[in-house]
Amino acid sequence: MHRLTLFFSVFRKAVSLREALNGLFALLFIYRYICNIAYLGTLRNVVHMGNTILVTGAYGNLGQAVVRVFRSKGYAIIGMAAPGEKVPEGFDPQGVDMTTVDLLDDASSSAIWGDWNSRKIDVAVFTVGGFAMGGLAETSSADIEKQIRLNFITLYHMVRPLFLKMMKQGHGRIFMIGSRPGGDMRMSKGMVAYGFAKSLVFRLAEMVNLEAEGSDVVASVVIPSVIDTPQNRISMPDADFSAWVKPDDIAEVIHFHCSQEASSLREPIIRMYGRS
Repeated sequence: MHRLTLFFSVFRKAVSLREALNGLFALLFIYRYICNIAYLGTLRNVVHMGNTILVTGAYGNLGQAVVRVFRSKGYAIIGMAAPGEKVPEGFDPQGVDMTTVDLLDDASSSAIWGDWNSRKIDVAVFTVGGFAMGGLAETSSADIEKQIRLNFITLYHMVRPLFLKMMKQGHGRIFMIGSRPGGDMRMSKGMVAYGFAKSLVFRLAEMVNLEAEGSDVVASVVIPSVIDTPQNRISMPDADFSAWVKPDDIAEVIHFHCSQEASSLREPIIRMYGRS
């Protein structure tokens, strides 16, 4: 009887030890899993270290979001702002090489590329533009010219030299901000000049991709619906803000299109309509 009692005592201890070891192994597995996730997150940032992004309109709502997201991914940042443009409250300049340029002026826009001749630029996001309402009856040729200068000429002054630079360095990703009226003229009713001007953004992206065929240089057009900004909330106070697209979400999607996972995408049109 004593031997039987001793046997069960030893058996219970063995079972408890096995359960303890199983628990320990489970904890070790969880620990390694968490460490691997942390390592992969760090590795993704390390992969981007040494990469540089150019952001026009860096003081704008979308520009600031692009700066935040890409900085968090390890990119060096060149930010561009218009002459006299004030630094917005809360803007973090850490890691941002800010440059002031009048993108409407061809000479000023061209001059900066001499300083960047030896600098590699891997990604560019062009956020500068303008908006105007007006149907055919209210829109003059001067109105159209103004919108073309704001939405296309400022873009062309940057895209042309950058495209040549990226072709020379062998790779690059260019992101232009389009609009639904620019992509579909049926949606341009009441905003004729703006629709005409934004339609040229799509044609420019097509031309870049046509000339870059066979290379690792890709131009994309991002088409957001209403972007959730303080200004839009003030101008449309009764709208459903939750249906709008967040600037940081746009920036995250742009970053994904710069990743290895998206490297096989060509000529993408990135539609970000939210629920609107």
